[in-house]
Amino acid sequence: MNPRLDQLSGRALRNKLHGPGLFVQTGPLIFAIRSREAAIAEALPRLYPEQRLADEDFADFHVEVRRVPGLRGWVKPQIEFLIDGSSPFQPLPQAQSFAMLEWGMNWCIAALCHQYLVIHSAVVEKDGFAALLPAPPGSGKSTLTAALVQRGWRLCSDELTLIDPASAKVIALARPVNLKNQSIDVIRAFAPEAVFGTALADTQKGRVCHMKPPPDSVARVDEAASPRWIVFPRWEKDGKAQLQARPRSASFIDLAENAFNYSLLGELGFTTLTKVIDASETLSLSYGRLDEAVALFNGLAEGAR
Repeated sequence: MNPRLDQLSGRALRNKLHGPGLFVQTGPLIFAIRSREAAIAEALPRLYPEQRLADEDFADFHVEVRRVPGLRGWVKPQIEFLIDGSSPFQPLPQAQSFAMLEWGMNWCIAALCHQYLVIHSAVVEKDGFAALLPAPPGSGKSTLTAALVQRGWRLCSDELTLIDPASAKVIALARPVNLKNQSIDVIRAFAPEAVFGTALADTQKGRVCHMKPPPDSVARVDEAASPRWIVFPRWEKDGKAQLQARPRSASFIDLAENAFNYSLLGELGFTTLTKVIDASETLSLSYGRLDEAVALFNGLAEGAR
């Protein structure tokens, strides 16, 4: 079995990042990561310690985070994300190098992993059954995901749900959870034992911070899960947690609109999404307190046994 990332010494980690790349396995995907940014060398052992390293003869994605060449690399230095030597988006301030790596990895999966139906949704699992949480920014999706995985649910992904068209099952990634603004403090108070990276202010998404996935989620990353619930969450200040049935037809349309490659996959995308909808309860969740929302999810899991 290949070693875990936390079995590398600091020097060995830097040598790989500076040289051929750190080949990290995340679910079914392998990223070869290169960077000379100190923030990345510090964040990876903290947020990816249990992830397995892959053999260095193949990677799905060769990525790099580096300083922008020229004067901009030294005066108010900026960094850029590269995949196969090309940059798909604009540079960011150097302080955001690890966040840019995470966002860039998400971009690679959303834009290029067409062997799966890729949905912009969090997904958690309990007893073999998966709950998809598609929702727009500000709905409390990542906050709820972080709370659930700190209370016994398995993290598959907080951002991208991968559905295997052949089996219509969820394929896990188990990467760090991206929290924003007030959610950071909420989860720190809700789960003091959770491990966090460095909080960054003034990004395009506001204040951001990544939470390490629980070790069990990483250890079980190869376990697929069967879709069972599609829950559209909405946070309401001081609101009582409530689950309500949601029309399957509307849920199908909303889930298709949240899929990055539904149209590209054509009939296969339609067939795959139909299987997911047919296998799932479709629900709306409004909540104001995380413990109440977690209790409702636990009730769903109990009812499925």
